[in-house]
Amino acid sequence: MTAPPADLLERLQQHALLRDLPHEQVAWVAAHGRPHSLAADEVLYRKGTHIDALYLVLSGHLVIHIDRGAGLRKAMEWRGGGVTGLMPYSRLAATLGDVVAQEPTELVSVHRDHFPEMIQRCHELTAVFVHVMLDRARAFTSGDLHDEKLMSLGKLAAGLAHELNNPASAIVRSAKGFTEYLTGAERASRALGAAGLSPQQLAAVDAVRTICLGAPVTSVRSPLERADREDAIVAFLEDHGVDVMSAAPLAETAVTLETLDELAATLDGPALEAALAWVAADCATRRIAVDIERAASRIHDLVAAVKGFTRMDHATVPEAVEIGRGLTDTLAVLQSKARAKSVAVNVTVEPDLPRVQGYGGELNQVWLNLIDNALDAVATDGRVEIAASHNGAAVEVRVVDDGPGIPDDIRGRIFDPFFTTKQVGEGTGLGLDIVRRLVQRHDGTIEVDSRPGRTEFRVRLPVTP
Repeated sequence: MTAPPADLLERLQQHALLRDLPHEQVAWVAAHGRPHSLAADEVLYRKGTHIDALYLVLSGHLVIHIDRGAGLRKAMEWRGGGVTGLMPYSRLAATLGDVVAQEPTELVSVHRDHFPEMIQRCHELTAVFVHVMLDRARAFTSGDLHDEKLMSLGKLAAGLAHELNNPASAIVRSAKGFTEYLTGAERASRALGAAGLSPQQLAAVDAVRTICLGAPVTSVRSPLERADREDAIVAFLEDHGVDVMSAAPLAETAVTLETLDELAATLDGPALEAALAWVAADCATRRIAVDIERAASRIHDLVAAVKGFTRMDHATVPEAVEIGRGLTDTLAVLQSKARAKSVAVNVTVEPDLPRVQGYGGELNQVWLNLIDNALDAVATDGRVEIAASHNGAAVEVRVVDDGPGIPDDIRGRIFDPFFTTKQVGEGTGLGLDIVRRLVQRHDGTIEVDSRPGRTEFRVRLPVTP
């Protein structure tokens, strides 16, 4: 080995990672290393470029920017005393983003051809670089999980906003009409009291009211059917000289023309008008109250589903997790997306399904990614089937879609980090990589079978003892 340049050896001995290593190992780096200088904004590696060397940063500042679907973001940086590039035993083949000098930077590179000798002769030096590689992998993994969670949070927020908008709008509409109908009900009550009806006539009015309140409409009429029914009631009211304002609310009930004829046989004139106005106002008021209750219950159910999905009230320690509940909560979050594509989604959970030990929030992240991908894969009016069953010592969850399938030439890469078949900005390529990591963290396995018209992902998780 030739003697290294004295100034390079001296600078390497001051490097933060090398200063405590044996002198002969630092000298080995100096003898096999090659100095480099980068100007500000000069690129060391472009995204996707093959990496063939390790780089020790003597001075300056390097930054790598990675696009995970939401634009370029700084993923990692190195200053004097840092090391980047290829590491011993690393499987990294190409850069995940552009590595750019932020200021004039000095480097020393060691080509991968020298790695076998370094591993054999410089044990402490090799150990340092392996630890750097592990720390870098943890940092990238943490960043990937963080970005994927942010994207999931965005989907959750968008879906929740869409789902909450419908019942919230219904409450606003109903509340506005409630005061009007309540005022009408009070006015109709006074008019009915002033009519001085006999007990027989009051009984006839109560019979109509009972039908109105006790027989809910079980079918949804088309706009034409509603218009025809309202026209028929208007004609009845006009024939009996009664204000037609009661026609619209009566048309929304189960009251028939035969029932109205029976009432008209008992009452006529102002008494009939007062009775119908009171029945219509009372039924409309109660119907609005029921609508408000249903809408509020829907909001409550949505909030409960999101709370269950995020597991925000659970400690961050392993616990017994109900898979069925997690699938249901996840589907509630994605329901608006399924409806937007007219996709039929069916969830089947085996009765008395045993629990699994793990982190509920992380498992919900798995279900979210798999179901979301299935919804993306199917065409409009497609179908997604989700099933959870007990299989031996494990719980098996299957997500099946009738989309075009995964081509054979990319099937082996779908779990690779940053690999995606979606358009730019639509996918990060992290979803299935995150799924694989989270499943492995729970001592589970994930498999995929795919052909045109059927793609199935299977996740197996060990049952809680």
